[in-house]
Amino acid sequence: MTKREYIIEVNHVSKQFEDGKYALRDVSLNVRKGEFVTILGPSGCGKTTLLRCIAGFQVASEGDILLKGEDITQTPPHKRPVNTVFQKYALFPHLNVFDNVAFGLKLKKIAKDDIIKRVKQALKTVGMTDYEFRDVDSLSGGQQQRVAIARAIVNQPEVLLLDEPLAALDLKMRKDMQLELKEMHKKLGITFIYVTHDQEEALTLSDRVIVMNEGKIQQIGTPTDIYNEPVNCFVADFIGESNILNGTMIRDKRVEFCDLEFDCVDKGFGENTAVDVVIRPEDIYIWNTNPDMDSEQTADYQDEYDPEDRVPKGKFTKWYGIVESCIFKGVHYEMAVKTDNGYEFMVQDYHEFKPGTPVGMLVKPEDIQVMRKERLWNSFKGEMLEGGKVRFLDEDWDVSDNQAEKFSVGDNVEVHVAFERVTLLDHEDDGVLSGDVHFILYKGDHYHLTVRTDDGDDIYVDTNDVWDDGDRVGIQIAPSSIRLVKAD
Repeated sequence: MTKREYIIEVNHVSKQFEDGKYALRDVSLNVRKGEFVTILGPSGCGKTTLLRCIAGFQVASEGDILLKGEDITQTPPHKRPVNTVFQKYALFPHLNVFDNVAFGLKLKKIAKDDIIKRVKQALKTVGMTDYEFRDVDSLSGGQQQRVAIARAIVNQPEVLLLDEPLAALDLKMRKDMQLELKEMHKKLGITFIYVTHDQEEALTLSDRVIVMNEGKIQQIGTPTDIYNEPVNCFVADFIGESNILNGTMIRDKRVEFCDLEFDCVDKGFGENTAVDVVIRPEDIYIWNTNPDMDSEQTADYQDEYDPEDRVPKGKFTKWYGIVESCIFKGVHYEMAVKTDNGYEFMVQDYHEFKPGTPVGMLVKPEDIQVMRKERLWNSFKGEMLEGGKVRFLDEDWDVSDNQAEKFSVGDNVEVHVAFERVTLLDHEDDGVLSGDVHFILYKGDHYHLTVRTDDGDDIYVDTNDVWDDGDRVGIQIAPSSIRLVKAD
């Protein structure tokens, strides 16, 4: 597809606020005409800022935004052929439904007959034909949302921007409106750019999903691609439920995790390469096993006793464990299974397996998703100091003699610290640094944490201790845990 066939082009856009903080960092994306694109991410990821830059309510600090090939980066909102539907519908309480929808047309001094025709058509599209003369305060949340959409589409915009428009609705109303929005998009044929933090909503509505975090785009793809082929741990964890584990790509189509080897379909990672492995809970087959089965056989390729005909037969690697919990979720049961070698898996199945049940598990090769690791250890820029110290993260740290003797005072170095060698302390004053637990990822037998220091630096930690998101912690690194390499 050539560049001119995109209706919206966002090229290397960054947005920095007066306090120096970035809401967007080098964001680029293209939207096709008539597409339904959803920008998805947690609170504070930059998704609303991106939408406001497209709408013109905020101006990008760097980069440019094109609409049908024309630069609109500095164009004021009222001169852009786009309309926005906000989470708070911003309807005028002193105007009835008809006058709310007609408001923009009257400002443009459209002929009265045309206004009546276009308002009636817009209300018909959103299913509000009989509500023209109702007070907006008398409407339900879902009805007010329809009026807000009608007010936006009556202006016949090239692009409709929707900023979490369903967030204020209850669950049933939200699901009903998702279907109606999808149907409206088909009828109107205009481009929708939709912002939400709701993963299910994004997967339900979208032609493509843009996943954001920390002001950056993590992945762009169809809902199927995003769910089945996540590019990193953040996407895998944020989109649906996942089992995420450390692994080693032994060779093409062969991966090791949980101390077992499995066939997979991935290749091109090299040999004996550290990777992350994702398995969705619904892709794990589970069955009752013979209570007398020898757990030593977990790595063998053999057909064990399997009373469930639905479990695939064949040369699959199987592993075993005990069900620790079982919760009914309405459509399926969700079980936590602790394996014989200490790993924990989440499994979803239509059959109930009560706590204490010994079970076997397997996963097909095509359901094992292998991802490259984003990092193998913490890495910081440092400078050698006198007295066997190194300065990094704006603090002076002791290092072991065998590391310090390799460098001279003033040398620039790279500081490497393994994730498991960072110690977190309950009292922030006990650490050399302090910070907040910012992101928690469970990886089968330990937690992988992102701790953000008070200066905004990220430190990654592997731990068996249980921390909550937002916990204040002290950060300590022993001298023997610091490895130094010559800076490039």
